[in-house]
Amino acid sequence: MGVANQTSISDFLLLGFSQHPEQQPLLFGLFLAVYLVTVLGNLLIILAISSDPRLHTPMYFFLANLSFTDTCFSCTIVPKVLLNIHTQHCTISHTGCLVQMFFFMELTLLDDFLLAVMAYDHYVAICLPLHYTTIMGLQRCLLLVAASWLSSHLLAFSLCLLMSQFSFCTSHAIPHFFCDLLPLRKLACSDTHIFQVTMLTEAVLLGLIPLTCVLVSYAHIIHTILRIPSAGGKYKVFSTCGSHLTVVTLFYGTLFLVYFQPSSSYSADTGMAASVVYTMVTPMLNPFIYSLRNKHMKGALCRFFSWGKYSTQ
Repeated sequence: MGVANQTSISDFLLLGFSQHPEQQPLLFGLFLAVYLVTVLGNLLIILAISSDPRLHTPMYFFLANLSFTDTCFSCTIVPKVLLNIHTQHCTISHTGCLVQMFFFMELTLLDDFLLAVMAYDHYVAICLPLHYTTIMGLQRCLLLVAASWLSSHLLAFSLCLLMSQFSFCTSHAIPHFFCDLLPLRKLACSDTHIFQVTMLTEAVLLGLIPLTCVLVSYAHIIHTILRIPSAGGKYKVFSTCGSHLTVVTLFYGTLFLVYFQPSSSYSADTGMAASVVYTMVTPMLNPFIYSLRNKHMKGALCRFFSWGKYSTQ
């Protein structure tokens, strides 16, 4: 009976930021503000794009999908963090932990794919402008997004299915603020070799292949930009692409810091700090990066608010 009780854990304890109780009120206020800005900002982008026919183009279609993904991503992580800080009740059920981990992985992979798709879209628009409407037709755009959703769903499900078979017999305390792969795997007392191989394979293939797509696309874009004779033309293209590269750098930089290191050298504090960046900061920055530096988005937002103002009169 003792062994049976050890191997069947119904709840996990998310330690998160509990080791710094004096910082709890500050963290609650900061995370709440970040969450509200993230959700409102990304929803505004979706509403502005959907309400303005001038933005019904592939680039903004992918941007709307990225904003929707970031909204869901933030809602998967931050509300539970805020609830834990507020109530000081940091438990999560075994099922709830697996569900949170599934959506976290699915949306992370989806972000990964969408950033690569957006890089490809920029490449076609800048390097092959005469063929843009033919290559990036509606059917292909829908296919790229649907393939991204399906791939991320299947890959996240496969890892969660493997994780659900684990036995946890040493501890149920997760040194993180959400159910992440690495800290949860460290608690398992069953054989995790197959899981590790699967996770490493997916991380390499699904991290390096989209990143390579982004880098190759922007190598061609930079080569094309340097051949533009006018300084104004170069600045305009660099400004548009710079926004996307900023998001890519933040997203991939923090993910590589957490997941592309030997498991023996994994640090809970480093993992949490990097996780805050890609789970909270990056989704919050996307609305500012893509709207404040884009005159078409600023115009669409102004028209959206103006329409709302006149419709209430």
